[in-house]
Amino acid sequence: MKVTVNVFLKNGVLDPAGKATEHALKSLGFSGVNGVRIGKQIILNLSDNSSDEDIKTMCEELLANTVIEDYKIIKG
Repeated sequence: MKVTVNVFLKNGVLDPAGKATEHALKSLGFSGVNGVRIGKQIILNLSDNSSDEDIKTMCEELLANTVIEDYKIIKG
């Protein structure tokens, strides 16, 4: 089973990489950019009997820092 986990900073948490990317895009002439947030994507190949609870535990114990990050699990 393929599982994709998207991890991103919570609203209100400063994103220096996003700000730097936004600035760079604007300096390249992309004036319509009003904000950039940078995150990470983790793709897992798991056995079909992996439970939703196991996947959530993986996210909360290792894949995301839940103090400052949110995550979204996408199966398939």
